[in-house]
Amino acid sequence: MERPIRVLHAVVNMNRGGAETLLMNLYRHIDRENIQFDFLTCKEGVFDDEIRELGGRIHRIPYIDQAGHAGYLRGLTDYFRRHADYPIVHSHMDRMSGPLLRAARKAGIPIRIAHSHNTRSEGGIAARLYKYYAGLFIGSSATHRFACSNKAAEWLFPVKKKEAVILKNGVDPERFAFSESVRRATRDRLGIAEHSFAIGHVGRFNHQKNHALLLDVFYSLQSRKPDSVLLLAGDGPLRREMEQKANQLGIAAKVKFLGVRSDVDELLQAFDAFVFPSHHEGLPVTLIEAQAAGLSCLVSDTVSEEADLGIGRMTFISNKSPNEYVDTLLQVHPANGRQQASESLAERGYDIKATAEWLQRYYYEQQEVKLEHANRVYANVQ
Repeated sequence: MERPIRVLHAVVNMNRGGAETLLMNLYRHIDRENIQFDFLTCKEGVFDDEIRELGGRIHRIPYIDQAGHAGYLRGLTDYFRRHADYPIVHSHMDRMSGPLLRAARKAGIPIRIAHSHNTRSEGGIAARLYKYYAGLFIGSSATHRFACSNKAAEWLFPVKKKEAVILKNGVDPERFAFSESVRRATRDRLGIAEHSFAIGHVGRFNHQKNHALLLDVFYSLQSRKPDSVLLLAGDGPLRREMEQKANQLGIAAKVKFLGVRSDVDELLQAFDAFVFPSHHEGLPVTLIEAQAAGLSCLVSDTVSEEADLGIGRMTFISNKSPNEYVDTLLQVHPANGRQQASESLAERGYDIKATAEWLQRYYYEQQEVKLEHANRVYANVQ
């Protein structure tokens, strides 16, 4: 078996989303002399330069929003016809993995993994209907199924959910372990006073993340805890609308829009609480990171309970009860238990080093199975 084995990961782009962050965490910790990651993308991403530095190749085809339905399918077919030598394709595009894996199957790529990172499709009715149609091809095209949680498996693989491998969204415990010195330095850099109560959120500005409710919660909190601030890391199509909403509520001076960040590990040290009112999620990497940093996490009850590491840092709240978010925030004691939290990750299977080691073994084993099968077929033909 040739080394390194090159695995093709398929994503729309390599920006700082949950699936992409997990992929980069895996890529940094995998043994790259034996396994190399390449990427099939449709748009440029912030991780592109690092991928190339680590030895990965980035391939690009136009996405459906640029090429249209027929053009996108043509692009997939042409791409896999020219790159049929990949032994493994690992797709992270949820329902849109269907057309991609079908093109890989037609090209004869033996191992085709569909990976579910969510529990619902984004977009309007037309977009969701199209994605539903695209997802129908997963059943006949995927040879293996991964999911970040049981709920994510049930959503994308309703018939074969029990066959899905749950790959935990691991992080580096040492990187996120609480540090008082990092906390002080990061707060100084952001201009946050030591006595201020800092509420934080990390996520793309889109409908799923529900920033509108987060701003409403913070507005209500201000009247009861005037020394609080809200820190929002991320970017996306709804950012401008949320900036306008903060102005309309009269809280803009207390809300910091931090943009896309490469220092999330340090930002988490500066937070006192992490609020995450998403409409739906698979199992967000950011919630694992926040718990590793020892933060009190106030999370929508639409998020899978599998996101709770069982270390006493998670509170689930209904988005129908915004006052409960406020009442719970008023009870948070920022310093309690933060030093010990990161130590629990490995015990619960969320240490990225162990996850990367497991995935590497999995790729080896699946390729060996396929090679053995191919050899038996060849021997029978002879």
